[in-house]
Amino acid sequence: MSDQKLFIPHSLDKGKCEKIAKVLNPLVADCIALYLKTKSYHWHLYGPHFRDYHLLFDEQAAQIFEMIDTLAERVRKLGSSTVTSVGYVHKNMTLSDDDQLAINEKEMLSRLVKDNLHLTNHMRKAHEVCDQNGDCATTSILEVFLDEAERRIWFLSATLQG
Repeated sequence: MSDQKLFIPHSLDKGKCEKIAKVLNPLVADCIALYLKTKSYHWHLYGPHFRDYHLLFDEQAAQIFEMIDTLAERVRKLGSSTVTSVGYVHKNMTLSDDDQLAINEKEMLSRLVKDNLHLTNHMRKAHEVCDQNGDCATTSILEVFLDEAERRIWFLSATLQG
């Protein structure tokens, strides 16, 4: 994805910036997909632990939402275009969509554990590309986001076992 009108001087060469943007944009799409899934579960939750899970999902969705802007702006700083539409998200996300409404709370927790694990694997691959191309700023961002995702997995898993 390139933006002919945008020129941002960068200490990394254009080819490296494009490789990094190529791996970050699907990650942005996955973050949007995971944000929507987490919010959907927050909205459609029912069961004996409604209040606790409702608050947990909302907290996690807010954290994921912050990732979206940071990663998309990083792509722009590299001189590339980023996500432009829901269609782009749909074409580029690697997480599975979930339109089910009647999911019990334990299944919601399980699906979010699985998706957050998937996201951590995606971030590790992106980190590797950024590291290979000398982009320490993006690797640093991804390291923080990996830690946050692992914390989400921990909370979701511990809740599942409770």
